[in-house]
Amino acid sequence: MPAPHTQTPTAARTFVQRFSSTRRGARLARLLAEWGHPHGTEVHDTSVLVVAELAANAVLHGRVPGRDFALLLACDDERSVIRIEVSDTHPAQPVRTVPAADEDHGRGLILVDALAARWGVRDRVGTGKTVWVECATAPRD
Repeated sequence: MPAPHTQTPTAARTFVQRFSSTRRGARLARLLAEWGHPHGTEVHDTSVLVVAELAANAVLHGRVPGRDFALLLACDDERSVIRIEVSDTHPAQPVRTVPAADEDHGRGLILVDALAARWGVRDRVGTGKTVWVECATAPRD
C-alpha cells in the first residue's frame, strides 16, 4: 500500500471583513489592521498606515452609496509578506498625484508606494476595483 501523500501546511493566515463606506468603517478597518502583528513593530505600523490610507481612499474616492468596501489581510510567513487588499465598487482607478507643498491631501498613494514592496490595482468581478499592497514582514536590510 502506498504511503499517503502528505501536504505541507501553508504558513498563511487570512482575515476578510466588509465595512460600511463611512469614516467609521475606515476607522474600524484601520483598527483591525493590527491583526497578527505586535503593536509598535515596523510591520504593525506599516500595515496600519497602509490600511488607513487605502480605507480612507475607498471611503472618500471609491464610495458608491449603499455599497460597502472590503478589507483582506493575508500574512504569508513563507514569503515574509503581508498582503493588504481593499476593494470598493466605484469604477474609477486610483491616481497617484504629486500635490503642491501647501495642499493637505493627495499623498496617500505616495505613502503606500514608499512603504510597499509591491502594489497595484486589479478589476473586481462585477464593478469596482481592488487595490492590493504587499509589505515585507522581515526586517529591511
